[in-house]
Amino acid sequence: MWQSMKNFFVERWEDLEDYLGGGRLLKFIGILLLVYLLASVLVGWYWSQEPELFDVNESTRLLVGEQQTNTVVGTTTTATLITLVETLMQKNGGYISNDVFPPGVWLDNISNWEFGVLVQVRDLSRALRKDISRSQSQSVEDRDLTIAEPQLHFDSASWMIPSTESEYRRGVTALKRYMVRLADTDKNDGQFYARSDNLRSWLTDVETRLGSLSQRLSESVGKRQFDVDLAGDPAAQQSTPGVEEQELKTPWLEVDDVFYEARGTAWALIHILKAIEVDFAAVLKDKNATVSLRQIVVELEATQESVWSPFILNGSGFGVLANHSLTMASYISRANAAIIDLRSLLAQG
Repeated sequence: MWQSMKNFFVERWEDLEDYLGGGRLLKFIGILLLVYLLASVLVGWYWSQEPELFDVNESTRLLVGEQQTNTVVGTTTTATLITLVETLMQKNGGYISNDVFPPGVWLDNISNWEFGVLVQVRDLSRALRKDISRSQSQSVEDRDLTIAEPQLHFDSASWMIPSTESEYRRGVTALKRYMVRLADTDKNDGQFYARSDNLRSWLTDVETRLGSLSQRLSESVGKRQFDVDLAGDPAAQQSTPGVEEQELKTPWLEVDDVFYEARGTAWALIHILKAIEVDFAAVLKDKNATVSLRQIVVELEATQESVWSPFILNGSGFGVLANHSLTMASYISRANAAIIDLRSLLAQG
């Protein structure tokens, strides 16, 4: 029996050698390579599609349960945070930033989009643990948020033992436990303090993120930058002397990376701000700031318009070709200015 099986495989191998002989081997390999590349391009295009905006109220109902008739303060923001992380892992192609094989390893645009979302997820999880879930500076941290926050700060490019996805899922599981305790009105061991100082603290992080992105986007065409690090304080010092004047310009291979990071950041912020409007409704109404928050969302929604060009164009500011980075910077800057105004409004008595 074993001899007959051996003879069969030997004959099949000889048939394959005969077929691939006389230059056919290279042709066969070339066809396989062409098919592989074509399939990779199609799969890569599909994986690069950005997720659509979702309804934060609907996602909250799905996570909390249809039987929950009254939304408890904090559940919308927590459910939105959970949905953002799950979307990163469940969108087309799943989580791509830690892929080491084609086509995922080639898809830098969607990877930078994921990083933009991830930065906002991390900032909000830190705000929940540090401020929003605590009544005062001496109060104890929430037990589930102490797990979720470091898990979501895990290396975004780890692909095995442990993988990024497995660590983020542990964070999501902890967030879900926290949300269940929030929604349970019979107990008080899970809290979400919707106060103006907590909101202003988180908005400060958003302001610095958007300010950095706006600068990086504007550097796509190059800009002169003076050293203003110590401006306004004659007694201030810094570790090493800065350059008085320098020319800043984003390397052309990184222009699209910055653009998609900003686009991912804006996508995440749209949902978080809509959730903030629900959970901080009383605070915003008291400060007459609801309209201001909605205007920020409108500015950010403009960043999600379809990009019809196959490439991120980088023309000069007043040139013939468009500059997608400067257009994005315009929306980001207006949103950032509105956030500064909103923080000032919340600080007023």
